Amino acid sequence: MIRKYLAERLSWILFVLFLHLLILFVAYLDASIPFTPILYIVFLSTIVFSIFLIIRYNKETHFFKRLEEWENDLDLTGITTPESPFEQIVETTIISQTELLKQAAEQNLTALEQEKDELLSWIHEVKTPLTAMRLMIDRIHDEAMKASLSYEWLRVHLLLDQQLHQKRLPFMENDLYIEKVDLENILFSEIKTLQSWCIQKGIGFDIQLEVGEVLSDSKWLAFMIRQLITNAVKYSDNHAPDIIVKSYERQGQTILEVKDLGRGIDPKDLPRIFEKGFTSTSNHLDHSATGMGLYLARKAAHFLHIQLAVESKPGAGTVFSLTFPRRNDFTRITGM
Repeated sequence: MIRKYLAERLSWILFVLFLHLLILFVAYLDASIPFTPILYIVFLSTIVFSIFLIIRYNKETHFFKRLEEWENDLDLTGITTPESPFEQIVETTIISQTELLKQAAEQNLTALEQEKDELLSWIHEVKTPLTAMRLMIDRIHDEAMKASLSYEWLRVHLLLDQQLHQKRLPFMENDLYIEKVDLENILFSEIKTLQSWCIQKGIGFDIQLEVGEVLSDSKWLAFMIRQLITNAVKYSDNHAPDIIVKSYERQGQTILEVKDLGRGIDPKDLPRIFEKGFTSTSNHLDHSATGMGLYLARKAAHFLHIQLAVESKPGAGTVFSLTFPRRNDFTRITGM
């Protein structure tokens, strides 16, 4: 702040120094003016001016120091009271701009809430004809056509479900209900949803559950498992070995793993697979990928205090693991 203050007052400082030099120069040229007393006066004047700068520094920078420390969070209580006319101009401008930003933020938030509500309503409305379509597909006797339509229906269903959870994610904390969750029920329910796709690709599941229950939110945990199983099926080759889903306990923590023997993930892509919208740098022709599933799964895992990790080698498959906490805040709240 000292450098900024000196830079702000540089013209005044140079002007005073110029006056002092001018007085000394005149005294030097004019023999009738005693030079030594003039030099003494200039010296005292310089000292007084320096003290004046120090005093004014503390007074003039107090307002701007507080302004610099202001967090820009539209809270005006952190700004100190102005003491000079210029500081009052700055304060008035900041207040007016802040009020405009608050109004714009409130309008944008209202519009965003309305858009979210409309989209959620639309998704729920679409689910009705989607359910009817599922019943109609089940009545088709042509197995090849039935399998193709079931696959396309499943894609639409999963995309709608992903969009629904994406819109709910910012308010996830208000939607949590922590309880003991049966992993087998969730896994079988999600696998049943993907049954037509798995049959079409000739892929099975090998379920190995040493730990059958975990403490979590059943709805959001099911969503996370759905993303991992969907990825495993999607990136497994036709008639590939079974996808292995197992749970076990290690160092007092329950771990759930989903392992496939598909194409694997390129090492340069591995650090980025949880980024929003990231698909792949080596498979650009995969237009069905949205890059949202794993991103949303990581976000949900954060709220549930679950560690989501991945290990993969190209051509050797991928292992996603969910590590549940030993005892988290939810446990203390529910007393479970």
